[in-house]
Amino acid sequence: MEEKKTSGIGVHTRRIIAYVVLVIITILCLFWFYVLFINSTRSNSELGRGFTVIPGGHMLDNIKNLFSNSELPIARGLLNSLVIALCTAGLSTYFSTMTAFAIHAYDFKLKKFMFTFILAIMMIPTQVTALGFINMLRKIKLMDSFIPLIVPAIAAPAVFFYMKQYMEANIPLELMESARIDGAGELRIFNQIALPLMKPAIAVQAIFSFVQSWNNYFTPALVLESDNKKTLPILIALLRSADYLKFDMGQVYMFIALSILPVIIVYIFMAKNIVAGMTVGAVKG
Repeated sequence: MEEKKTSGIGVHTRRIIAYVVLVIITILCLFWFYVLFINSTRSNSELGRGFTVIPGGHMLDNIKNLFSNSELPIARGLLNSLVIALCTAGLSTYFSTMTAFAIHAYDFKLKKFMFTFILAIMMIPTQVTALGFINMLRKIKLMDSFIPLIVPAIAAPAVFFYMKQYMEANIPLELMESARIDGAGELRIFNQIALPLMKPAIAVQAIFSFVQSWNNYFTPALVLESDNKKTLPILIALLRSADYLKFDMGQVYMFIALSILPVIIVYIFMAKNIVAGMTVGAVKG
């Protein structure tokens, strides 16, 4: 009996320690968001006096001054980022899932080579191919366009790899064979059988693709030239690089807060799908 009590106390103590550690980590992670949103409600002069935990009274003034800035099309930048991020998330997730389905469902001679080749592309940094990419865009006259930011994103090796592993754990080949016996075509099998079973994984990768595209600065900064086509990360950099007389730190914090808010909303509403997509494959596997 004493041994059972001792082991029970040990488990209870470890659980408390785990909860305390998780609470501390959560507070540390959320603290910086709290600082950001607090600073976005303060004026430039108030920010110069140092940090305070109490929100300021200049939130509406910062928003008004930000959107009335004639040099930076803030509303247009929000729309540009939203269009690019939504198109990137939808196309990359769908076609990466289709590629994973082809590797998973069919047997052909170059199957292992194609799988290895796609994974090898993950090791190549974007910066290495940037110069050749820009030269190609100039030759085909696609500079200052959204197309180079959306179409190349269809080839997403990381999304493909995750989908491939998820399919191996959750979609048996026998299911597709039985659908073929019933007379279903390959596209019908993919769209009506495979995709519904992949909903948790699709939700996870769509969210990650959306966030990655939303926060992307490097490629849009190289491709986009017109002010009315620039995305939020570029506009934030331009606002921060303003000259001393026009520099307003309150507007900068407000702009960063507005750019982060859609991502936070997406995570809040899709949190269940993220957890389900991350865990269901491991549980069933």
